[in-house]
Amino acid sequence: MRHWPGNLVRFLAITLVVLVAAVLYGLGRLGLRLVVWRRARRAALAAGLRGRILRRGMMLLGATFIKLGQVMSTRPDLLPPQTIHHLRKLQDTLPAFSPRRARKILEAELGGRVEDHFAELDPRPVAAASVAQVHRARLRDGREVAVKIVRPDVRHTIERDGRLMVWFARLLELSKKLRLSQPVAHTREFIAGILEQTDLRREADNYTRFRANFAGVPGVRFPVVVPEKSSERVLTMSFERGRKLDALGPGDHSALAKVTRTTFLKMCFEDGFVHADLHPGNMLLADDGDLVIFDVGLCKFLTPDLHLQLVDFARCVAMGTAGDFVAHLRRFHTYMGDVDWDEVRRDAEAFAGRFRDGKAAEIEMGVFIKEVFEIARKHHIQPLPEMTLILVGVVTAEGLSKRLAPDVNTFHEMAAFLMPLVARLGLGAAPATPARAG
Repeated sequence: MRHWPGNLVRFLAITLVVLVAAVLYGLGRLGLRLVVWRRARRAALAAGLRGRILRRGMMLLGATFIKLGQVMSTRPDLLPPQTIHHLRKLQDTLPAFSPRRARKILEAELGGRVEDHFAELDPRPVAAASVAQVHRARLRDGREVAVKIVRPDVRHTIERDGRLMVWFARLLELSKKLRLSQPVAHTREFIAGILEQTDLRREADNYTRFRANFAGVPGVRFPVVVPEKSSERVLTMSFERGRKLDALGPGDHSALAKVTRTTFLKMCFEDGFVHADLHPGNMLLADDGDLVIFDVGLCKFLTPDLHLQLVDFARCVAMGTAGDFVAHLRRFHTYMGDVDWDEVRRDAEAFAGRFRDGKAAEIEMGVFIKEVFEIARKHHIQPLPEMTLILVGVVTAEGLSKRLAPDVNTFHEMAAFLMPLVARLGLGAAPATPARAG
């Protein structure tokens, strides 16, 4: 009960933003209908208008909704390109908080004056995202560093928004059909992931783990943390120079695409520790040609059971038959009541045939995963909520690879990577009896 005044005010603010956005979008659509006569052109402009209004509305509402918009920007299977173009601007081009507040946080976290710790500190951030912003600085020993500072009061905002989103998810679960999608569990997983990013000690630990996992991998590196200049709300690390992958011009980027693809596959299937926010804005092509990966606050450690499930799901995606999908669903997912497995197999055969026959450039992993889960929902089969973050990462990484090398067949590349691992784990044939049943 102690949260209700703030929750009510926040609910009213969200409602107001949604209503204003709806009115602006409606007026914009009306204007397009009156001025633009070609239907296809009108639809494209409407999609761009929707993206622009969504982006501005989410920026007004703050970190939680900005992060939601970032997730939406990775879903070409759900949204048109014109909308995604605007939502991608939420990745690291957000308004910054003031240099005065940045200095205040630094001094509170590190103790003493800023000048006691840094010989230089650029007051203008080089990047500003939903949870934190980054400043270029120089230590007193001459090393050039990046200083990441958490936004003021961002954790409180996310916790408050999380309570409202869980409340709304509970309303959705009043519908028996929507309950099968587990909106409450998925919402809690989403909010927990954002909250983890507000504690930069976690991110520092993640950098240490990634650097260890990729110690023997040439061409891939992660920034080096300066622990004595880091805390819960401040993270100081080596400053890396290069071009972000979303800023690369036209050209042959197939070699880079292979590195990014192999990097993500290694995280998922070899290490069981995944960067779940691997969008192009979080990677640099360094001046020396290395791929530099940063902003590792949103990560997922795969338990042995979850890792086995992910590997088996990927095996089904990359080289499985309809029978493999049915066996996977029976082994790894809960289901409510009796399931007609013959009908599940028929549905799986229908959609698998469409994807197997598609051209490489036309195959979208996001669409594929979406249809798998549509079949699961149709037959009252529930996926684990923990898989949500991983699958968002899979779709994001696949989308990046497609941008760098459009003709790459992700399914074939994944199959080649998985074959030795599948053999080692003995996943050639999953048992027909379920491991868990609801």
